[in-house]
Amino acid sequence: MNKFCEPGCGVARFLTLLNGPWATLIVRELLLGPRRFTELRDALPGISPHTLTSRLRQFEQYGIVTRTAYAEIPPRVEYRLTPLGVGLREVLEAMATWALSIPDPVPDAAS
Repeated sequence: MNKFCEPGCGVARFLTLLNGPWATLIVRELLLGPRRFTELRDALPGISPHTLTSRLRQFEQYGIVTRTAYAEIPPRVEYRLTPLGVGLREVLEAMATWALSIPDPVPDAAS
């Protein structure tokens, strides 16, 4: 059995942590630097506040993101990737390179 098929394998764990399209897109945005909640929401049209909050909390639990609340009025909260989270840069770059290598579908001649 190879490492891609074993129970509890790395690929399955990765997909569990970064499931759904929003997770990787949130990481993509945070790779640009620290972001406030509203900046992330604005950069990801269509994401609900509930989904963004849920993902950020999950990332905090796994040590992928840190949340810093500043004692200011109005309060300011920033999210940033931890070194573990920054390690996802190579993964996302590899995904983007692979996706861009896929040719566009050929239109169906019968259509």
